[in-house]
Amino acid sequence: MESVSLQRPAWKWQVLSLFLLCGWGWVSGQIRYSVVEESEVGTVVGNVARDLGLKVEELPGRRLRLGSEESLRHFAVRLDDGALVVSQQLDRERLCGAAASCVLSVQVVTENPLQLFRLEVEILDVNDNSPSFPTSRRTLRVAESATVAARFPLESAQDPDVGTNAVGSYRLSPNSHFSLDVKQQQDGKLFPELVLERALDREEQPELQLVLTAVDGGSPARSGTVQITVLVQDVNDNAPTFDRTTYKVQVPENMPVGALLLQLNASDPDEGPNGETQYSFGVHTSDSVRRLFALDPRSGEVRVSGALDFEESPFYEIYVRAHDGGIPEMEGHCVLQVEVEDVNDNPPEVLLTSLLNPVPEDTPPETVMGLFNIRDRDSGANGDVSLEISPDVPFAIRSLQNHFSLVTRESLDRESTSQYAVELIARDGGSPALTTTLMLLLNISDVNDNPPHFLQPSYDAFLPENNPPGSLLCTVSASDPDDGDNSRLVYSIESGQVQGAPTSSFVHINPDNGNLYAQRTFDFEQLQVLPVSVAVRDSGSPPLHANVTVYIFVLDQNDHPPTILHPASDSDVPAAQRVPLSAPPGYLVTKVTAVDADAGHNAWLSYRLLPQSTDPSLFHVSLYSGEVRTARALQDTDAAVQQLIVQVVDNGDPPLSTTVTITVALEEVTLEDSYKPRDFLAGPKEKPDLTLYLIIALAAVSTVSQCYGTCFSPGSDRSDFTFLRPCPPPATLPRETGAFLSATGTLRDPGQVRGSPGGRTAPPPPPAAALAPRPRRGGRGGRRGRRRSGKRRAGSRRAATARRLRLAPVLLSWERSAAIGGAARPCEPIARRLRGAPASPAPVEPRPPQTMNGSGER
Repeated sequence: MESVSLQRPAWKWQVLSLFLLCGWGWVSGQIRYSVVEESEVGTVVGNVARDLGLKVEELPGRRLRLGSEESLRHFAVRLDDGALVVSQQLDRERLCGAAASCVLSVQVVTENPLQLFRLEVEILDVNDNSPSFPTSRRTLRVAESATVAARFPLESAQDPDVGTNAVGSYRLSPNSHFSLDVKQQQDGKLFPELVLERALDREEQPELQLVLTAVDGGSPARSGTVQITVLVQDVNDNAPTFDRTTYKVQVPENMPVGALLLQLNASDPDEGPNGETQYSFGVHTSDSVRRLFALDPRSGEVRVSGALDFEESPFYEIYVRAHDGGIPEMEGHCVLQVEVEDVNDNPPEVLLTSLLNPVPEDTPPETVMGLFNIRDRDSGANGDVSLEISPDVPFAIRSLQNHFSLVTRESLDRESTSQYAVELIARDGGSPALTTTLMLLLNISDVNDNPPHFLQPSYDAFLPENNPPGSLLCTVSASDPDDGDNSRLVYSIESGQVQGAPTSSFVHINPDNGNLYAQRTFDFEQLQVLPVSVAVRDSGSPPLHANVTVYIFVLDQNDHPPTILHPASDSDVPAAQRVPLSAPPGYLVTKVTAVDADAGHNAWLSYRLLPQSTDPSLFHVSLYSGEVRTARALQDTDAAVQQLIVQVVDNGDPPLSTTVTITVALEEVTLEDSYKPRDFLAGPKEKPDLTLYLIIALAAVSTVSQCYGTCFSPGSDRSDFTFLRPCPPPATLPRETGAFLSATGTLRDPGQVRGSPGGRTAPPPPPAAALAPRPRRGGRGGRRGRRRSGKRRAGSRRAATARRLRLAPVLLSWERSAAIGGAARPCEPIARRLRGAPASPAPVEPRPPQTMNGSGER
């Protein structure tokens, strides 16, 4: 055969493909060259520098080179002009085999800066391979009795080239008996068959020499030949024949291995060995078919020997050859076409394209949360897939062909459900149906949609006065059902004013745990209740708020000693109390009046005569009223000036006390004259400061926001004044700030003053006659009385005023609401008030027998 040598160009064309990728503002180019195989070394594939936009003079500095070993095996880069050249001869069949397209990837690297470029070089096929047969010689035995038009399949030629360079035709050398018929398979391959055109006669020509030539479609074309020797056999002139040339059978793809597919039957009219038929696969039966099917050579049974898969191949062709035992043997051929029926043996596949997780709880309904694709390798109804979702979740499925989306069906609330287990069930249309389950755990992310909430509507804190700064008052606590920063709470004090100062100067709150601390020392006498507005906010965006009021009750402590109101003196030396020597036992010398700025039991006062007095046995001090009376009859041997030291003690723990020194002068005056000044009152013009002092002192004490009751001694029946502080029930104590921050005692007219909690009204003032000076009565009117007459007249105005006032000492009492651990009770007076019945039981000291003087006075 003539050998043709072709001189091919180094390269024919090059292709530059640019793909525009928009996303981040950059453009990437893909360069593709092509070169024919078998090109000589040094053949230029393309100018890389020019196509990459590189300057030739910069190439040495940029160190242009190939970036992979595979690229270096086949190509090289010339730095003088930037050309990509072939470094070794390329063989497409060795590189890519029988693939329709052969593309090699080439990496080009430059430095300064470092860059990597990817190129593609397509190796174009050249018709450099001739068709070839498996063997160069083939012997074909044909009986002389072969009928005209008998066919004899021949082996096909193979050509490694592809496309038009592959085998394109066959031709047979001229002869008088056979012609050539070429058939094409479904995959496009050609196979030749000899067709008997004229009957053979062994005696005329026992053998025939034929040449079969295979020609490819290249330019120029290449060819290959096989020498066929046809041996004409005598005697056995009948070949086995099938009842049909083509058999068709349908089988399910799940047919078990070993199952009978079909039993073939070929008949041969010859007798003896010439009529014994055996079966085998034809030469055109592929190896894959031989692995899936088995043919019994004697019975002609075709059985399944491998697993059939519709998805892999739905159709098979089995070429069967039947030959007899004659000499020469004769054969017949048929084709078995097997159609594989689909069986629902592939479950659906759920492919998750995208999923939003976690899902914000404020996501509106019908919002897409995820995208899915469903795939089923089966066909027909077996490949029709539906997607279902568990019914107890607030999500739904929306479908479009085999594309599905997961959407919200209703509003979400993380506080009620923070996570959903969503079960997706893909079900095909087969019988029985196959299902695939996909479990999704969707977390619900928090949104700040819940404001903080205090655990109590209000808080009460109780703090003893004189507390050290920094004392813990109470702890306010709030909760927030949100999560993360949305539930992180910060406490603060709202701005406000208390007694002209900001609230934050009184208390401080820990912003993290809600502990409320005192900023200063509290004084009960100045402030009893401090309402504090506490705010709490979460850390969400925007933050949400809540408020609560904390009522801080200041508890009284015994920090004030009693204050002596009477007797008082304008000078450092107190005025002496004059007592006649004729005074009987029980004679009222004076009355010690004291008040205590504290409240409750801390303000309960008691009086006692200290032994440091001149003669403690001569006088007696009432324990609760403070009245100083003579304990026995006076004697001339008694000291003329008596110093009485009276101690006033409160009921606190520990108790506080105050002492007062009273000077008593024993004088020889008549009892009637001496009684006038014993009322320790003076005329309003001569001694107005005593009454003014009492009023100012009581009014000043009453400014403390307390609840008072009043009591008067029996010796004060004709007093012109009644002091009473109304006492509302503690259960109705207001919580407004103004109700606690300012309270003022009131001096009222006796006719307008209400009585004790019993509801009685104070009696009207006594008649004027009762306030007038009483007539003088006879008594001891000796010379001592006349010597003292001048002094008695000097004090007559004071005595008249004293009888007119008859002001008894006032004992203030405050019973605070006992809200700590018990029910509250109102304040109560602890003694009798002016000419009234007792309001409530109170400890009153038993009084000594009353002694009346000659005028009927005590």
